[in-house]
Amino acid sequence: MLGLRRRTRKSLLGSDDDDDESKKEEDGTPVVEAHAILLEKKKNDDDDGRIFNKCSSSSSWNDHQESTRKNLENRINRSKQNAKKLNSNSRSSNSDSDSNSKHDCCWSSSSDRKINNATSLAMSQTTAVAAATTTATAATAKRDESKLQKIFIRLFFGILMVVIFLSHLYMGHVYLCGLIFFTEVMLFRELVKVRYNTFFYIIEETIPLFRTTQWLWFWTAIFYTYSDFVVEVIKGNTSLHYLLDYARFQTGFSFLLYSGTFVLTIATIQPGYIRFQLNQLCWTILVLCLTVGQLKYIMHNVYNGLFWFTLPIMLVVSNDSFAWLAGITCGRKFIQREFISISPNKTWEGFIGGWIGTMIFGWHLARFMAKYTWMICPETTFSLLPGTLECEPNHVFQPATNIFPSQVFELIPSGIAQMIPGVVDICMVDGNATNLTACVSGEDRHTHHHFELVLKELYPVQIHALGLSLFASFVAPFGGFLASAIKRAYGLKDFASFIPGHGGMMDRMDCQLLMALCTWVHYNTFVNMTTVSVPKMIYMYKLMKESEQEEFLKRISEL
Repeated sequence: MLGLRRRTRKSLLGSDDDDDESKKEEDGTPVVEAHAILLEKKKNDDDDGRIFNKCSSSSSWNDHQESTRKNLENRINRSKQNAKKLNSNSRSSNSDSDSNSKHDCCWSSSSDRKINNATSLAMSQTTAVAAATTTATAATAKRDESKLQKIFIRLFFGILMVVIFLSHLYMGHVYLCGLIFFTEVMLFRELVKVRYNTFFYIIEETIPLFRTTQWLWFWTAIFYTYSDFVVEVIKGNTSLHYLLDYARFQTGFSFLLYSGTFVLTIATIQPGYIRFQLNQLCWTILVLCLTVGQLKYIMHNVYNGLFWFTLPIMLVVSNDSFAWLAGITCGRKFIQREFISISPNKTWEGFIGGWIGTMIFGWHLARFMAKYTWMICPETTFSLLPGTLECEPNHVFQPATNIFPSQVFELIPSGIAQMIPGVVDICMVDGNATNLTACVSGEDRHTHHHFELVLKELYPVQIHALGLSLFASFVAPFGGFLASAIKRAYGLKDFASFIPGHGGMMDRMDCQLLMALCTWVHYNTFVNMTTVSVPKMIYMYKLMKESEQEEFLKRISEL
C-alpha cells in the first residue's frame, strides 16, 4: 500500500512536471502572442504618429491604418484559436487524470486562469484596435471637414474681395482712391506691427511715444504724396484753378510736418536703447518705401484712366492663378532644381506656366477693356456720383494695322519663324534689296531678305499689355518673395487675419505694390510722352507777370 502511494505520488509528481512543461510550451503561445501584439501596437502607434505628420493630407494615412487594423485582427484571431485549442486539450487531459487529486484540481484552475487571462487580453486588444480605428476614422473625417471648411471660407472671401473691387470700379475714381488709402493704412499697420509684437517687452516699458512717432511718419508721407497728386489734378482742370492759391502751401506744410516728426523722433531716443531705436526707425522708413513709396503714383494711374489701374491688378492676379495651376499639375516633374530658397513651395514649372498664361490673358484683356470709354478716358474732376466719360481716345486704344518689327524674327530660327501664323517670307528679286516681294517656292530669282508679320485690327495697347505682362511675370513675384522672407524671419504664417482664409492685406498686395509703380513709369515713358496740357499752360500763364504775359501772347501770335 505504501509502495502504491509512492508510485502514485511519483506518478502524480511526474505528471505535474510533464504537464507543467507542456503547459508552458502551450500556455506561452497566447501570452507571448498577446505580449507581441501589445509591442506591435505600440510600434504601429509610433509609426502612425510619424506617418500622420508626413501624410496627414494624403490618402496613404487611411491605407496604412486599414492595413495595421487587418494585421492586428489576424494576430488576435490566431491567438484566440490557440487559446481555444489549449483549453480543449486541457479538458481532455483532465478527464483522463484522477478527478480526486487536489493537486490536479489546483493545476487545472491555474491553467484556466492563464487561458482566461490570455483570452481577456486578446479581447481587450480587439477593443483597443476597434477604438483606434474609430478614432483614426473620426480624425480623418474631421481633417477633411476642416479642409473643406477652409476652402469654402477662402473661396467666399475671395469672391467678396472681387465684388468689392468691381463695385468701387463702378462707383468711380474717388471711391477707388478711398479704397487705395484704406489699403495703405492696413499695409503700414501690418508691417510695423511685425517688429512691434516681437520687441513689445522692450518698447512698452522703455521707449515713450514709439507708436505715435511711427504713425506720424506715415501721415507725413501720406500728406506729401497725395497733396502733390491733388495739386496735379487742380493744375489739369481749369475749373479748379481757383484753388491754386491754397495749393501753393502744400510743399511748405509737408516740410513742416516732416520737421516736427523728425524732432519728436530724436527727442524720444533713450540712452540705453539707441541702436535698437535706430533699427526701428530704419524699419519704419523701409515700410514707408514699400507701401507709400511704391503706391505714390497709383492714384495717378486711376485718373489717367481706369485701364491703367485695372490691367496691372488683373495681370498680377492672373499670374498668381496660372502659376498655382501650373505648379500643382507639373511642379518638379520636369525641373527638379529648387526655384528660390526663401519660398520652397515655388517651382520652375509654376513660374514658367504663370508667365505663359499671363501673356495670353493680358493680350485678350487689354483688347476687351480698350472698347469702353469708362476704362480708357482720363478724369480731371473729383465727382462723388458715377457718370459717363467722353473723350477722344488715345491712339493706343484705336484699332490699327501694325507691322511687327522684322528684327525680332532674326533672333529665332527661320524654321520656327515660318511656323508663326501670318508670317510672310519677303525676298529680294535678283539680289536687288529695293525690289522686294513675297517669296515664291522654287523661284531661283528670289533670295530671302526678312520675315514680315502684319497685324490687322490690332489695338496698340495690346502690345503695351504684353510688356506689362512680362513685368508681372518676372519681376512682380519677387515682391511676394520679399514678403515670404519677412514672415520667415519673424516666424509668421500670415501678416494678419484681417481677411479670413487669405491672411492680411500684405498677403494679398505683396506683388501689387511694385506693379503699380511700373505701370506709372511705363505710361509716362511709352504712352503719354507729353507732360504739358492746355490747362497746365493756362496755369503757367497765370503765374507770369503782366509784361511776361504780353510777350507770351505776342510770341503765340507769331507762330
